[in-house]
Amino acid sequence: MKQLLSLFLLLSCLLGPVSAEDGSRLWLRQSTDAHAQITAPRQSPTLNIAVRELKQAWKGLPVTLVLKKDKQLSSEGFRIRQANGKLTVTSPSETGLLYAAYHLIRLQEMRNFGKPSETDQEITENPAYDLRILNHWDNLDRSIERGYAGKSLWNWEELPGTLSDRYEAYARANASIGINATVLNNVNASSKILSAEYLEKVKALADIFRPYGIKVYLSINFASPMQLGGLSTADPLDKDVIAWWKQKAKEIYCTIPDFGGFLVKANSEGQPGPCDFNRTHAEGANMLADALKPYKGIVMWRAFVYSPTDADRAKQAYLEFQPLDGQFRDNVIVQIKNGPVDFQPREPYSPLFGAMPQTPQMVEFQITQEYLGFSNHLAYLAPMWEEFFDFVKPASLKAIAGVANIGTDTNWCGHPFAQANWYAFGRMAWNPSLTSGTIAEEWLKQTFFDASNPKHAPIAYEIHNMMMESREAVVDYMMPLGLHHLFAWGHHYGPEPWCDVPGARPDWMPSYYHKADKQGIGFDRSHTGSNATAQYPDSLCHLYDDIRTCPDEYLLWFHHAPWGHTMQSGRTLWDELCYRYDHGVQQVRSFQKKWDLAENYIDAERFKDVQSRLKIQARDAVWWKDACLLYFQEFSGMRAPYEVERPIHELDDLKQVKLPIDNHECPTPKMLNERR
Repeated sequence: MKQLLSLFLLLSCLLGPVSAEDGSRLWLRQSTDAHAQITAPRQSPTLNIAVRELKQAWKGLPVTLVLKKDKQLSSEGFRIRQANGKLTVTSPSETGLLYAAYHLIRLQEMRNFGKPSETDQEITENPAYDLRILNHWDNLDRSIERGYAGKSLWNWEELPGTLSDRYEAYARANASIGINATVLNNVNASSKILSAEYLEKVKALADIFRPYGIKVYLSINFASPMQLGGLSTADPLDKDVIAWWKQKAKEIYCTIPDFGGFLVKANSEGQPGPCDFNRTHAEGANMLADALKPYKGIVMWRAFVYSPTDADRAKQAYLEFQPLDGQFRDNVIVQIKNGPVDFQPREPYSPLFGAMPQTPQMVEFQITQEYLGFSNHLAYLAPMWEEFFDFVKPASLKAIAGVANIGTDTNWCGHPFAQANWYAFGRMAWNPSLTSGTIAEEWLKQTFFDASNPKHAPIAYEIHNMMMESREAVVDYMMPLGLHHLFAWGHHYGPEPWCDVPGARPDWMPSYYHKADKQGIGFDRSHTGSNATAQYPDSLCHLYDDIRTCPDEYLLWFHHAPWGHTMQSGRTLWDELCYRYDHGVQQVRSFQKKWDLAENYIDAERFKDVQSRLKIQARDAVWWKDACLLYFQEFSGMRAPYEVERPIHELDDLKQVKLPIDNHECPTPKMLNERR
C-alpha cells in the first residue's frame, strides 16, 4: 500500500487538471473529433445512426458496412473482419450493424482495435438471447417504485407533444450495450396505460426507440377489462373478456405495429389475476397470448407470487408454477426472479429454473439496488449474476430481464458506480459467458480511466478490485451466512431485525426469516423443516439439506443452526457472524482509501460524489453491524471475539431509528445524519 501511495503522489505531480464531468454521458464519452471513412449501404434511420457514431468516434482503419445474410449469424449478430488495411462489418440486419458500430468503438476504447499495424483478424458476435429487456417500475405520476435516481424519464403529461432529448439518449445507451426492449411502466400497473390517450404517448416513445432497435412492451393490469372496459369480470375464460383483449391488442398494434407484448404481475401482493376467478396462471397467460399471437407478440408472465398458503414463502413460486409445466402457449415466457424470495443481497437460485422443461423461462435480475443500499451504496452486481449462471445454464433460458435503475438524475442512476450495473446487465444479457471482472474493466476504461495511458493502470487496478469486492462487502455488513430480509418496515434501506408490526403478515417480518432464539438462528428449510431443499435437484438437495455440507454462504438460509455450530473456518457460528459483519465494515473503509487514490485521475465532480457516498456507506455499514449483532447477542448470550470492532451504538437507541422514506426514494445525507 505504501508503494502504491508513493506512485500515486509521483504521478499526481505529472498530471494536469481533469476536465469537469457530470456523469450524463455514461460510458459513451468518446471524443467526437474523429473523421472515419465509412462506406455503407442504402440510408435508413438505423444505418444513419451507425454511420454517425463511427464518424464521430472511430479513429482506426476505414470501415465498410455490408448487409449480408450469413447462416452463422443471428438476425442481430455481426462479423468484423480486418484484412488488407480495412475493416468490413457484416450482419443480416441493420440493427446488427448498429451493434457492430458500438462494439468497434468499445474495442477502440479498450485496446485500440483497428490500427493499420495490427494483424488481420476476425470477430463474430451473436446475442445469447433474442429478448434482452429492461423492466421499468415507473408509475404514471412519474414516481418510481424502487427508484433511487430521481423521477421517471417518461413525462406522460407532456407526451406525445414534447419530446425530451433524454429519450433518444436513453435509447442510444441501451443500443450501445445490446439491450433491445423496454417495459415502460410498473408491474403494479394502472389500467390507464392501455387507454387510447396513453397508447398515443407510448407510440411517441416507440417511434424514438425504433431506429435504435428497441421494442416497447407494457405491464398490464389483469383486471383492465373491468377497470377500463366496464365489464363485470376479468375471468380469462369469459367470452366478453377474451373479445375485449383481442380488440385491445388490435388497437395497440394499429398504433404501434412493432409492439412487443405484455408483462404481467398477477395474484401477487394484492394484484388481480386469474386465480381470483378460480383459473390457473396458465389459463390467464394463454388468453392474453392468444390475443397477441396474430401480431407475433409475447406474454412475460411473472412467477413472483407469494401468499400465506405454505409455511415457507421461498417455496411458493415452485408450488404454483411447476405443476403447470407444458400448459403455457408457445408465446408465453415465465419470468422468474433469480432467487426464491426477493432480490436479497444473496440468495440461492430459484429452484423453479430447470423444473419446467416444457415451458420457456427467463430470469429477472435487479439492477436497481432495492436491498443493497439504494443509490447510496457501491454494490457492483455482475458478480451476483455470474454466481447465478454458475447454477443455471444460460442456454436453458429464453430471455433475460433487468429491473432498471434509471431516472431523471443528471447521471441517470444516482450513484456514479450504479451506472456499471446498467452497463453490466446489457453486456451479460448479450453474452452471459462474459466474466464480471471483464465487464468491470470495460466500464472503468470507458468512464473513468484511459486505457491508452499507462499512468492510469495502477489506480484503475485498485478501483477494479473495489468494484469486484463491493457486493460481497454488502452481504457481509448486512446479512451474511444466508441471513435475509432483516430490513426496516416501510423501506428496505436500514436494519430492523426486531421489527414487529401488529396485524402485519408474518412473512413481512424479519423474525419470520431469521428465527433467532436461545438455541440458534436461521430458517430450517431442510427435511426437518419446510423441506424447501427438496425442490432442488438431488445433488444440491443433499448438499443443502445436511448442515455439515451446506456451504457457509447459505447456511442460515437452509438451517436453524446452533450458536455454537462449527463453521468451515473452525469458528463457532456466533464468532463467524461477528467476523463477517466486521469484515464488511472494514471492506467499505478500505474502499474509501482506494477511492482517494483516484482523486488526481478523475474529474472533481464525480470524485467528490463517490467520495461522499462512500462516507455514507461506511456509516451505514456500522449501523447494520451494530444493530444486527447487538440484537442477535440478546439470543446468543455470547461475547464478540476480541479482534472484532466494538459497537458504537446502544441497541435501544437503534430501535428508535425511523427514516422518513419509503421504497420510492433514497435517504439524503441530512436524513441519515439526523437518524433517530
